[in-house]
Amino acid sequence: METIQIAQIQSIPQVLNVLKVMITGLLGFLLAFALTPLWTNILYRYKFGIKIKNRSVSGEQLTFVNKLHASKAGTPTMGGLIVWVTVLILVLLSHYVFPFIAEWTNTNFIARLDFFKRSQVWLPLFVLVTAGLLGLLDDYMSVRGHGSNKGGGMRFAFRFWWLFAIAGAGAWWFYSKLGWDQIHVPAIGDFTIGWWYIPLFIFVILFTAISSNETDGLDGLNGGVLLIAFSSFALIAFSRNMMDLSAFCLAIAGALMAFLWFNIYPARFFMGDTGAIALGTTLGVVAMLTNSAIVLFIIVAIYSLESGSVAIQLASKRFFGRKVFLAAPLHHHFEARGWPEPKIVMRAWLFTALTALIGVMIGILGMGKIIA
Repeated sequence: METIQIAQIQSIPQVLNVLKVMITGLLGFLLAFALTPLWTNILYRYKFGIKIKNRSVSGEQLTFVNKLHASKAGTPTMGGLIVWVTVLILVLLSHYVFPFIAEWTNTNFIARLDFFKRSQVWLPLFVLVTAGLLGLLDDYMSVRGHGSNKGGGMRFAFRFWWLFAIAGAGAWWFYSKLGWDQIHVPAIGDFTIGWWYIPLFIFVILFTAISSNETDGLDGLNGGVLLIAFSSFALIAFSRNMMDLSAFCLAIAGALMAFLWFNIYPARFFMGDTGAIALGTTLGVVAMLTNSAIVLFIIVAIYSLESGSVAIQLASKRFFGRKVFLAAPLHHHFEARGWPEPKIVMRAWLFTALTALIGVMIGILGMGKIIA
């Protein structure tokens, strides 16, 4: 009997950590759900609706997507703001308000909900908010028809370079300030790569940011993929005793769940660059913080398919003068083949759930070096 009691006492800190992460995720969902009607009313009142483009990024006339999505014209964008604003508010509440509540109520557990830890959350939060604000500016320019891009918005080159700047700043911080220069290969071990860590970091961030943006083309598609991805990294971070980062990931997942409630087909609003780019960039930073770059490519294998289809399409048209896919990214190809939009989204979620399960198992069983 005494042995059982000791085991129970020893498990209390772990139980509290589980509760901290789960409650943070629940608070993220509830707060985002409460903010959604307010933001939705603003979007509809000021007519922040999308315009269906007739030309691709390369300037060619679109033949499938613009016709398939004609009914979506006028649907508000910038819905992704709900996610990163929710997380920002929750972080600030947990760090500055919850301690006062804990002291006033004499409840220590409320103070434990603070997950604003410098070594784990500061950088991903900074990237989330910074990229979210830049994406919001791009969305606004697109809706209002401002900017150098045809139809409004920033040119791809300009977006690429400010994403490169964010990724470069993060790479410098990891390499110079944290002294991080290793990459973990699951089941094999850690490999020191020196300054090559910087271009690797930049590549990972650009990959997740751009791929997230390209995948955000159907109602609920990218939101569901990101929900699964951040939930997966919450588990990986938890297994590495990075409780604050785990809570941060689940706060995003909770907010994404509320967002998806209104974004599934037919969508009440769209994520926009303020969500797709910000969340994609943050996902890459979280992967690097957990030393799980390789695992990232397993969990979001669908991003490789989506971005790969765009690269193949552009290369084929440039060098061979013909298309490989009816439309790119890949989800538009299936649309052009006659697949209903909800079916494409559901199958993409199922595929991501499978790859995420494999990725989480590999990530936990083959743990690498822990930064925090």
